[in-house]
Amino acid sequence: MTEPANISKVIVVGAGPAGLILALLLSKGNIAVDIYDAGDGLDSAPRATHYSSPSIHELRRAGIIDDVRAMGFSPDGVTWRDINGKVLAGLSTASLPEQDKMLCLPLNKLMVIIKEHLDRQANVHIYWGHKVVNLHQDQAQAHIVMQTLEGEKTASADYIVGCDGANSQIRRSLFGDMAFPGRTWEEQIVATNVYYDMKPYGWADANFIIDRDNWGMVAKIGTDGLLRITYGDIPGLTREELIARQPMKFKQFLPGRPDPDKYKVVNISPYKVHQRCAESLRVGRFLLAADAAHLCNPFGGLGLTGGLVDVGNLYDCLYGIHRGLADESILDRYSEVRRQKYNDIIDPVSSANIRRLWSDPAKVVEDDEFFHMCATASKDPGFSQKMQLGLNAIMHDFRKEYRPVGHAVPV
Repeated sequence: MTEPANISKVIVVGAGPAGLILALLLSKGNIAVDIYDAGDGLDSAPRATHYSSPSIHELRRAGIIDDVRAMGFSPDGVTWRDINGKVLAGLSTASLPEQDKMLCLPLNKLMVIIKEHLDRQANVHIYWGHKVVNLHQDQAQAHIVMQTLEGEKTASADYIVGCDGANSQIRRSLFGDMAFPGRTWEEQIVATNVYYDMKPYGWADANFIIDRDNWGMVAKIGTDGLLRITYGDIPGLTREELIARQPMKFKQFLPGRPDPDKYKVVNISPYKVHQRCAESLRVGRFLLAADAAHLCNPFGGLGLTGGLVDVGNLYDCLYGIHRGLADESILDRYSEVRRQKYNDIIDPVSSANIRRLWSDPAKVVEDDEFFHMCATASKDPGFSQKMQLGLNAIMHDFRKEYRPVGHAVPV
């Protein structure tokens, strides 16, 4: 039997949700982790909010699912509506087993939970204010060079994982600043967090609006009534122009057509969205995961979901190497499988999700095969469950690729 490789340390660059979950999994697998982040603390922006079955699987493995359930809630379902609120299609979560139902919790609150669990792990250290500027590797270790307030520092580990987001310096250093294959959507997106009383209108917890000019999403994201309202606007406008148009946009598509005195905007953030995937998720002892590895538009939550599945898979690969259950070639398999899942599922499904919002609402129910499936699901609970759990196809169990030896594998 091959002796365990005994990985002495893994460095995770980026203290976002994926990086923190990876660190928590590794630490519980008795692998020491150092986390380096350019910021001065956890990101307080709410950002993503919904966790579907593949994400829940990884949150459960990390040992934090009970805390997430206690702070969040399970949405009752999702509807697609025209601009007047007419339901075009819908999916109810009533057919799903409780353990598989989607959970909702703003990402900033999730990261606080993860950080609390990391603080209990003696083999994890987080370093803030460390910006990666360069990297190199040799046969024994990978190395990063960072700028800090105390000057330039270097850190080394058996493996270094870039979880440092869409503008990943790890990815840029490995492949070049412009090497991130894919495309940028022309459409402009504006994301807001808003308090607005939706009870009088009878909408579901999550709603998509289908309209060529006023497409978007209205979803409850907090137990206190906080909503995420994300919508499309005219491309090419400045941030200031987009923010100035927000009251007019809400007046056009929100139920009740409210004036600004009827709601409270907590956050507003215009941004562009992308569909991109790195040409490889492994270069020697450097690895990529989550937004550093691939990007997609936010409609359907596949970016966060794909990122959490990435780090769960990467943990299994690194743990397998650490315990002598796999050799380093399993990291090439990690890159191959995660890129395949992106290209075959995440990219086409998320692209269809956003394009659906631009459809003609008078024709989409008849023309869209997805809506035909929703109609079947509304009458057949078994089909509804199978349909809603279909996203589990982005998962992969690398533990099945371990060598057949007697080590127990943590779940």
